[in-house]
Amino acid sequence: MPLDPIEVHHASLVIDTHADTPQRFLDEGWSFGDALGSGMLSLDTAKAGGLDAEFFACWVEPRLHAGEYASRTFALIDAVREQAHIHRERMRLCRTPKEILTARAEGKFAALIGIEGGHSIENSLENLRAFHKLGARYMTLTWSNTNEWADSSGDLDDPTVQHHNGLTKFGRDVVREMNRLGMMVDVSHVSDKTFADVLEVTSAPIIASHSSARALTDAARNLTDDMLRAVAANNGVVMVNFYSGFLSEAWRAARYTQEAERKAAYAALHERCRVEGRRVLFQDELAIDKHFAALIPPAPLSALIDHFDHIVKVAGIDHVGIGTDFDGISAMPEGLHSAADLPKVTAALMARGYTASDLEKLLGGNLMRVFGAVGALNASRGAHVVRGEG
Repeated sequence: MPLDPIEVHHASLVIDTHADTPQRFLDEGWSFGDALGSGMLSLDTAKAGGLDAEFFACWVEPRLHAGEYASRTFALIDAVREQAHIHRERMRLCRTPKEILTARAEGKFAALIGIEGGHSIENSLENLRAFHKLGARYMTLTWSNTNEWADSSGDLDDPTVQHHNGLTKFGRDVVREMNRLGMMVDVSHVSDKTFADVLEVTSAPIIASHSSARALTDAARNLTDDMLRAVAANNGVVMVNFYSGFLSEAWRAARYTQEAERKAAYAALHERCRVEGRRVLFQDELAIDKHFAALIPPAPLSALIDHFDHIVKVAGIDHVGIGTDFDGISAMPEGLHSAADLPKVTAALMARGYTASDLEKLLGGNLMRVFGAVGALNASRGAHVVRGEG
């Protein structure tokens, strides 16, 4: 008798490594237990979708928060911690794989913290250590902006940006210190050279918290087949991003035809906020992106499954997982609207021939292996502290 995909999904430990929901907590005063509203993730949708654990990405938009990267990051971390406190009967702040399993056994949603963008540490290992003490368990080395110590894939063609040909000496110190602390090193968003440098330096498995396959969709944010194989050789894991622009060349091309109109809408928004004397928020810009994205037919769900298939084919079933990018993207594939729809992904994967054992790995087991391995290496190292300068 064929297995029921819904039963397989809810029996598995389901972990998503990337959601930008902390922006909503901090800027909108929105509570994780409230109705979903304009978002993609809430306590109720997580429960409906069988999502057991979420890494909340504390991301500081560099244009909108220039000069306050670290303080904004601390505020975002505090917002996640506060939600865990407010909803302590339904969720729990977790720092280790064991705590995730305990939360699940107690019927509680596991909330974890990641840092998206190395600019958040403001060239300070002390800030990195402070973020870790507050619960951050991974850091994406760059966002779409190159920082003072690591090149991003997002601005390599910008001649006004000072690039470093990968990691600087301090950037290498950051990776070593993350290894020592037991923070997972996240290579989503980094340039190909930064990626290569990370693999030279790291002594721990790495993750790509929200990246898809470049062989299928030629976005610099996606990983090449050589990079996928390198992550597998490192015993790391690649978490597939759900953004239509990283999954479908046709959707990506349609979006580029809107570029001039979108930029004009952004400019109008910034002018309106200037006149009103208020700050432009990420959610304001995301609303514009969602408006234009809605004018394009959604990418088919099959496009997302194609990326899972490709990464499994190239890197192996032990090296793929889920990194949705909930609340940070303007469009998901057809039929996916919130965390409540995650069982549809499991059903589509099983229709392609994935077994219950495969799904246990893909939905959360692979990430737990890497998370545990990084922590175990940290425990074996002792207390030596890396000193570095920006």
